[in-house]
Amino acid sequence: MSRIPSRTHPLTVGVVGLGAIGRRVCQALDAGLPGVTLVAATARDRSRGEAFLKSLGTPVPFASLDELIAAAEVVVEASTQAHLAEIAPKALAAGRDLVVLSCGALLGRTDWVALADAHGGRIHVPSGAIAGLDGVKGGAVGPITSVTMESRKAPAGWAGAPWVVEQRIDLGAIREETLIFQGPATQACRAFPANVNVLAALSLAGVGPERTTTKIYAVPGLTRNTHRIAVEGEFGSLAIEVRNVPSENPRTGRLSYLSTIALLRDLGATLRVGT
Repeated sequence: MSRIPSRTHPLTVGVVGLGAIGRRVCQALDAGLPGVTLVAATARDRSRGEAFLKSLGTPVPFASLDELIAAAEVVVEASTQAHLAEIAPKALAAGRDLVVLSCGALLGRTDWVALADAHGGRIHVPSGAIAGLDGVKGGAVGPITSVTMESRKAPAGWAGAPWVVEQRIDLGAIREETLIFQGPATQACRAFPANVNVLAALSLAGVGPERTTTKIYAVPGLTRNTHRIAVEGEFGSLAIEVRNVPSENPRTGRLSYLSTIALLRDLGATLRVGT
C-alpha cells in the first residue's frame, strides 16, 4: 500500500461505527478533505446506517466489516473496545492503517503492534478530547517524573460504566462534586472503558498506563466535560485544562471527532504541523 497519497490517488477510508463520532467523520469526509476519500462505512444497526449514508452528498455503500477492510486503506474504528477486538486483527492482518478511538483497548496489546509491523500497517490514535499530547510526547524523550489527569463530567456522563455498576454508585443521588474513582490508568481504563480513552491516549504518549494516574469526578450541573493534565519532568512542567462541549452522546466531547477529522486530514496532507 502506498504511503504517499497523490492527487490522482487519495487514501481510501472506511468508518466502522456510525454513532456521534462516526457520523461526523463521514460528514467531514463527504464535505471534502484533501488527499482522503470515504469509500464505505458499517455499523451494528444496518437500517439506520444505510439511511444516514444515503443522506450524504455522495452516498457510499453500507458494507460488512470484511468488505470495508477490502475497500479501504485506512480503517477508522469509531465503535467500542469490544468491537475493536474483532476489527483490529482483521484490519492489521490486511496491511491496513487503523485509526483507533477506543484506545483504552490498546493497552497491553503488543500483539496488535507486532501484527501491524508484520503486514505493513500502522496504528493511529487521535488526541481525542484532550490537548497537549505533542508536549507529553516531546517531554517523554527525556525523563518524566509524573503524569496525572483529573476528569469531570456530569453524572450522566459516567452512566453504565463497569465501575459505577460494580460499586453501586447512585449517580442520580449525587448533589455535589464527588470523587468516584482514583487510581492508575490500567485500572481506570477497565473501570470506565467508554469514558476515559483520553486517559489511555495520554498514557500511550507519555510514561505508560502504570505510571499515569487519574481522579474521576461526577459533578451535577456541569455542562462541559473537563480534563486537567499535569506533567512534571526534565523538560519542566506542563499544565492543561480542556473544557469540552459534549456531543449528542454525553460521554463524548465534540473535540473527539474534531481531532479524528484533523488526523485524517494530516494523513492526506503534504505539510503536517505538530509532533
